[in-house]
Amino acid sequence: MQTIYKTKVVKLGSLVESFKSEKMMILFNENAPEELVDYCVLHDGNQLQDLIKIGDIFQINQRKYKIVFVGNQVQKNLQDLGHITLRFNNNQEGESLEGSLYLEDLPIGAITLGDELTIIRV
Repeated sequence: MQTIYKTKVVKLGSLVESFKSEKMMILFNENAPEELVDYCVLHDGNQLQDLIKIGDIFQINQRKYKIVFVGNQVQKNLQDLGHITLRFNNNQEGESLEGSLYLEDLPIGAITLGDELTIIRV
């Protein structure tokens, strides 16, 4: 197993929970612009160890979600800003939003301060 990416949740915006019904979560590193903070899960790192690929696993603590599509700006945005949108919809609509990481359609569990977010390759 190879760890591609690892970070820790340091703050939750007040509107993060409201996005779960839309099957999405917005990540941004801890220096996000103030006008975006309420919408984001803020974290303390954005160091990628390798390219993210379809079939890799996005993990929130022990909950695992298979990556089904990687938008063409995910690598750059995650590395530069720690900012991507997670879409838990199995990419059923065939979207290809540039800054989105599409995950299998599973329930989004609770997310709390201190949770680890990782991307692994098995």
